[in-house]
Amino acid sequence: MTMQDIAHIVQSFEPISLAQMEGVKLMNRIDTKYVVPMAVLPLILQAAKADYYVQEIDGKRIASYDTIYYDTDTLDMYIRHHDRQLVRQKIRVRQYVDSNLTFLEIKRKNNKGRTKKKRISVPGFDINGETFGQSRHSLWSVADYIEAKSRYVWSELSPKLRTMFHRITLVNKAKTERLTIDMDLVWDNMVSGEKKTYSELVIIELKRDGNVPSKMTHIMLDHRIHPFKISKYCIGTALTTHGIKANRFKKKIRLIEKLLND
Repeated sequence: MTMQDIAHIVQSFEPISLAQMEGVKLMNRIDTKYVVPMAVLPLILQAAKADYYVQEIDGKRIASYDTIYYDTDTLDMYIRHHDRQLVRQKIRVRQYVDSNLTFLEIKRKNNKGRTKKKRISVPGFDINGETFGQSRHSLWSVADYIEAKSRYVWSELSPKLRTMFHRITLVNKAKTERLTIDMDLVWDNMVSGEKKTYSELVIIELKRDGNVPSKMTHIMLDHRIHPFKISKYCIGTALTTHGIKANRFKKKIRLIEKLLND
């Protein structure tokens, strides 16, 4: 199954624009994640076609994403997730390549399982040079924003992992949920220099404001696909960092590789 095959299927969906999606931001939400091999994705898309729109930007329905994750020298954010700390954060700069938008994003998970995301635009960010240039928010500098909105100090953070992938975004026709489908994942460790590619892995994330009914949960059950907790940052770090504490994630990696090889 190629990206061209997937692109052909999503062309049969009704489109939705960014402007039409304004009411479906879900910045405070409950996330449910799934992992599937690329070969299964067409079945899921065909089953979803009647109930979901596909996001379209400038005629494109498969978008390119480029992300740099920041962490402390001791990888505190990674370790907190590994150790199952319920309250944790991720800090990243994400470039939405096709819409030419770049944001500094802070994701926080609380002890109720809800994810809150705050972000500011950083249009001057150079993702290849990992520099912010003269980019400033109207109220906050980057450092002030991070120190005000997270538990971290900007001077203690540095780029750790770059993640690139292609994404399809679906919105249900009731506009109560979004579904992101991430494919062709590449991790580039900015400390070790190691790279890892999972070209046949698909990570699907259902984002809802609470446990509202979802057609997608039924589609997944119909295909015997069950929720799978996964962090692209943590899996990528475990795959590309030698000697790191990774027992919890190694089990997930083995399950992923078994899924892809079956």
